[in-house]
Amino acid sequence: MSSKFTDANSPWSSITGPNLGYVMEMYDIFQESPEAIDPEFAELFRQYGSPLEISEQPVMASSSATASVATDKFGKVLAAVQLADAIRAHGHLASNIYPLNDRPKDESRLEPSAYGLTEQDLKEVPVSLLLPDAPSSIQDGLEAITYLRSIYTDKVAYEFSHIVQPQERSWIQSKIESGQAKPSLSAEKKKELLDLLTHVEGFEKFVHRTFVGQKRFSIEGLDTLVVLMDELVRLSESKEKIMIGMAHRGRLNVLTHILNKPYEMMFAGFAHVGDEAFLPADGSLKITKGWFGDVKYHMGAAYTSPAGTTIKLAYNPSHLEVVSPVVAGQTRAAQELTNQKGKPAVESKKAYAILVHGDAAFPGQGVVTETLNFSRIPGYQTGGSIHVIANNLIGFTTEQYDSRSTHYSSDPAKGYEIPVVHVNADDPEAVVAVARLAFEYREKFGKDILIDLIGYRRYGHNEMDEPLVTNPLMYHGIHKHPTVRELYGRQLSSENILAEDDVKKLDEDTQKEMQEAYDRVKENSSHDDNKQIPEAVLNGFPEVQTGVDKAALTRLNEELLSWPSDFSVFSKLARILKRREEPFTGKGKIDWAHAEVLAFGSILQEGNPIRLTGQDAQRGTFAHRHLVLHDDKTGNELVPLHHISDAKASFVVYNSPLSEAAILGYEYGYNVENEKALVIWEAQYGDFANMAQMMFDQFISASHAKWGQKSGLVMLLPHAYEGQGPEHSSARLERYLQMGGENNWTVANLSSAANYFHILRRQAKMLGEDSIRPLIIVTPKSLLRHPLVGADVEDLAEGQFQTVLEQPGMGKETDKVERILFASGKMAIDLAERVKDGSGFEWAHIVRVEQLYPFPAEKIQAIVDRYPNAKELAWVQEEPQNMGSWTFAEPYLREIANGKPVNYHGRIKRSSPAEGDGESHKAEQARILDGALAQS
Repeated sequence: MSSKFTDANSPWSSITGPNLGYVMEMYDIFQESPEAIDPEFAELFRQYGSPLEISEQPVMASSSATASVATDKFGKVLAAVQLADAIRAHGHLASNIYPLNDRPKDESRLEPSAYGLTEQDLKEVPVSLLLPDAPSSIQDGLEAITYLRSIYTDKVAYEFSHIVQPQERSWIQSKIESGQAKPSLSAEKKKELLDLLTHVEGFEKFVHRTFVGQKRFSIEGLDTLVVLMDELVRLSESKEKIMIGMAHRGRLNVLTHILNKPYEMMFAGFAHVGDEAFLPADGSLKITKGWFGDVKYHMGAAYTSPAGTTIKLAYNPSHLEVVSPVVAGQTRAAQELTNQKGKPAVESKKAYAILVHGDAAFPGQGVVTETLNFSRIPGYQTGGSIHVIANNLIGFTTEQYDSRSTHYSSDPAKGYEIPVVHVNADDPEAVVAVARLAFEYREKFGKDILIDLIGYRRYGHNEMDEPLVTNPLMYHGIHKHPTVRELYGRQLSSENILAEDDVKKLDEDTQKEMQEAYDRVKENSSHDDNKQIPEAVLNGFPEVQTGVDKAALTRLNEELLSWPSDFSVFSKLARILKRREEPFTGKGKIDWAHAEVLAFGSILQEGNPIRLTGQDAQRGTFAHRHLVLHDDKTGNELVPLHHISDAKASFVVYNSPLSEAAILGYEYGYNVENEKALVIWEAQYGDFANMAQMMFDQFISASHAKWGQKSGLVMLLPHAYEGQGPEHSSARLERYLQMGGENNWTVANLSSAANYFHILRRQAKMLGEDSIRPLIIVTPKSLLRHPLVGADVEDLAEGQFQTVLEQPGMGKETDKVERILFASGKMAIDLAERVKDGSGFEWAHIVRVEQLYPFPAEKIQAIVDRYPNAKELAWVQEEPQNMGSWTFAEPYLREIANGKPVNYHGRIKRSSPAEGDGESHKAEQARILDGALAQS
C-alpha cells in the first residue's frame, strides 16, 4: 500500500491547508473506527494510506513537500495545521487595523499553547504542510507560523474562509502568503502619496479656516479614502467608465481630487457665488444643475481623464445608502450594448462601480443587502462592484454597540460570499496595496469585494457639532492623534525620502495654492441668479404622433404569434395567445397586454431599447402578459420580441428579486445612464411601491429640479378596488399626485388599452428630450381583459394618447345635461357598465380623466363649456375621500365650475385604504355608483 504524500496517483497529492487538516482528522478517526467515517473515505485510506508518509525516522526541518512525519508526531502535525488555519480564519481579530488602537485584540485562537504545541513541536513540522506559498527564507514550521501571524495580524486583515469556491480562496490565500499583497512602492510613488494626502488634508483645513461654521462633512480621519479611489482610477485606464456612489462624508474632497473639480468651483460654492466661470475649458468636467438646486455635498459630476476613462460621481441625497442600487443600475447600462435586437450583450469589463458605505449604515440599511443580492443575478450583475466602508467607527453620535449586532460593520457582506479586507486608514501604503488586490480580484472573478477602511472622524457629524458631549472617550483620543499626513510625512523623513523641511514646505505650498484659488474667486465673483424652469419642462409634452400603420401592426402581430415548429407552447396558453389574431379580422378587441406587446414591438422597430423588470413581470402578476414562452416539454424559453423583423434595439424582461427599494433605484439609475432606453418597473401590486418610497421622494420626483438629471422611467402600479382587502387595492395614487409639481412627472389612471398603447409610445418618443419626465401608471387588474377597455386595430393605427376621454353614447343632447361626472381607471369602467349606451341617462355626462397630472384643466374646461345647463360637477372615485385623486382634482374642478357645486361620490375618509371583506366591498361600490347616477 502506497502512503507517499507526493505520489502523483494519490488523491492526497494536491491537498493542502484546511483540506489537508480535515483529511488528517478523518484518517485519525479511521485508525480507531473505520466504520465511523464515510465509506468512500475509508476505501481511499485503505488504498492509499495516510495523507502523510509514515516513517520511523524523526522529522527534519525542511520546506520540502517530501518531508516525512514520524508516527508519534502525527497529532502534533494535525494541531499545527489547525493553528495555521486558525491564524488565516481569525487573525483579523488580533490585527492592527484600528488607528486609535482603542479596540481589544483577541489572540486566544492564535497561540500554539492553545493547540498543545511548543516551539520545538512547530520546528519539526514541514513548512509545506503549513505554508504552501512560503517565501524561500522560511525554513521550518515555527518560522512559518510566525510569518503567518505577521501577515494576518498586521494593518491589513482578511476574511475569506466563508467563500464557497476553493479556487477563489486559494487565489486570495496565495496572494497574501506569497507576499504579493504587501505594499511595495517606489520612492516616487511615496512622494506622490504624501502630496495627495497633503492636498486632501489641506483642502479640509483651508475650508475649515476660511468658511467657519459651514457644513462640509469632512473626510478627516479617513483621508486615505481618496488614496484608495485614486489608486483604483490609476488601475482603470482601460475602462470606459467608473461609477462612484457615496454619501456626503468626504464627497467634496472626492469631487476635488478624484473628479478634478477645480478648487475655485468648490470655494465659489462655499462663498455662495457663481462657479461656472471656473469650469475647465477643455470639457473634461461635466456638471448638471437643476433650477431649484441642492446642497453642495449632495452634488455629483462626471470627469473624463486624459486616458479617456469617464469617472462619474452620482448625485445623492441624505438617505445614505439609497444611491448604491442607483449606481449599480448606471453601471449595468454602461456595460450593455442595446443597439441590436434580441438580448443586449453585456461587457462587464467596460465599467464598474465603487460603492462607498457608512459603517453604521451598512448593517443598518436594508437597501444595502438588497443591492448585494444583485451581485450574481443575471439581470442585475455588473461583474463585481468594489465596496468600501468608510468606517469612522461611529454613526452620528451612536457607538457601534448601539448600531449593530455583528462584530464588524462589514459582516452582512459575508452572507453573499464577498471577501472582506479590513485596512488601517492610517497606513496609506497598505491602502494602495488593498486597492490593487480588490481590483485584481474583481477583474479575475467578476465578483464583489469589500474593503473596510477603518479610521475615525476628526470632528463631529458636521463641523458645528461638539462630539465631546456624547462621545468623550473617543474624542479625547482623537484630539491627541496625529493626522495620517503627519504620520506619513514622519515615515518618509525616517526613510530619508524627504527631509522634514520638505514635508513642511509641501503643506505650506498647498495652502498657498488654495489661497490663490480663493483669491481668484473673490476677484471674479458673481452671484448665481435663481434659475428658471426650462421652457421644455414648463410647456409639458408636445403633441406627438403615436399611431402605427395598420399593415405594420398586422405583420408585427403575426410575427409575435409565430414560433418554431419544434417549440411546444403549453396548449392552453397557445390558444389564449392565438386569440390575438382575432382583432385583426374584426372578431374581437385588443386587450391591455396585447396593446402593450404591440407597443413594445413598434418601439423596438423605431430604435429604442426596452428593459422591463418586476416581480413576475415575464408572465405578469395576473397571468396576462406572457412575454417569455416556455416549452412545456424541454423548459426552453422563447421571447417573441427577440425575433420580430426590423427591430433596431434590444429587449429584456426580468423577473426581479423580491425587492422594491433597490430594484426601483437600479432601474432609475439604468435609465439615467441610458436615456434612450424605455425602462419600466412594475410592482407586483401597487402598494408594494410603498417599500420604495424614498426612491420616489429623493430621486424620481425631484432629480431634474435638484440636479438637472432627467429620467423617463416608467412605473406600472396595479391599482383597483375589487374586494381584495386593504393591502392589494390601492397603489396610493394620492402620494404621487401630492408630489406633482413643475411638470416633474406624468401620473395616469387609464381606462383604455388604446390609451395605454399610445402613452407608452409617447413616452418612448420623448426619451432623451429636454421635456422627458417619469411616467407613473396605476394599471388595472380585473380590467386587463375587460371588453370595455379593449381597443380596435384602428384605435392603435390612427389615434394618439388622450388625456381625457368622453363616455361613448353620453352627453349628446347638450341642453339636457345637468350633471357632469368625472372618474378615472376602474371607476370610469364601473360607471360605463351601469349606463351602457347612455339610454335613460340623458341628464348626465361622464368624462374619464386618463391623465391626472399634469391635470388636463383646459380640455376639461372645453367639455364643461359645451353644457350650459349643467348644474353640478361631481368627482367619482373608489378610494376613500382622503385618498385617491379627489383632494388633488377638487381645486381644479372648482375653478372650472366657476361657482357651480362640485360634489364628491366615494368612500368616506378612512385610515385603511379598503374593506377587508369582499361582500362589504360590493355593497360600498354599489352605494357609490347609485349615488353618482341618481338624478336629483
